[in-house]
Amino acid sequence: MPTVTLLIKARSDSQLKQVDKLLQSKLEGLKAQMTPCTTVSYGWVQTTISGEDETIALNYLTKEIGLCPIRLESVHKFSTVKGFISTLDKNKAEVSVDLGIFSPDFVASAISLRNLQAQLGDGRKIALAKFIELFGFCKDLPLTVGVLNVNEEGNRVEAELAETQLRLYGNWTRSLLDRLIILGASLHEIEFAVDRTGSARDVVGIESSGLFEHAIVCKLGTDAVGLIPKIGKKMPRATFSIFNPKRVLQFLGDNSAFLTSL
Repeated sequence: MPTVTLLIKARSDSQLKQVDKLLQSKLEGLKAQMTPCTTVSYGWVQTTISGEDETIALNYLTKEIGLCPIRLESVHKFSTVKGFISTLDKNKAEVSVDLGIFSPDFVASAISLRNLQAQLGDGRKIALAKFIELFGFCKDLPLTVGVLNVNEEGNRVEAELAETQLRLYGNWTRSLLDRLIILGASLHEIEFAVDRTGSARDVVGIESSGLFEHAIVCKLGTDAVGLIPKIGKKMPRATFSIFNPKRVLQFLGDNSAFLTSL
């Protein structure tokens, strides 16, 4: 009867109920039971699976949703791990990413400003604040990182953006389409807001990077920032961030390494 911590963060009882509903639908037809979801350290969702098909259910959750590593020894150099931004520390000049390591102690991975400059800025001395502006970095934004070093004695993980994350930013930039990043809302809530505010004419589609993490893809010529006052009224608890390809290209140029190397 394993207890698992899913690669999902919930920020309210309503979101926990949505996770419960999702899991029940995914495990339908299996002889497996799931306890009601709860949250543990920093909002990670946890549940216990039991029953004749618990191994099948566990394998499915591992493959389709993902599980947190929980312990530092489960993360290794060169591992690729998905997490969520926990802090943007301009004093330390690093981005901290919560990878779901919290037993016995919480450990966040750190992406140094130097690594961001190398990966996204062609080695230029660009301030962290500028990367935040260009790439829409904010608390709870999902990021996939590559582990560079695990310091068990110092309780620290050094990381960089994974190739999959760089490829995503490259594709977003080359598309020339603004994206309105919405955190803390379900796909249904976003679709409802888009429909009710008459914003569908400005939207190409919605991309999902998690159950409560999405990006509205704007039509060419539509500024994502202009959608916030309208859509934001329907989702007052959500967090909004902007990815503007034109701004990225104007600052970094269309020959930036992250655009041409992947």
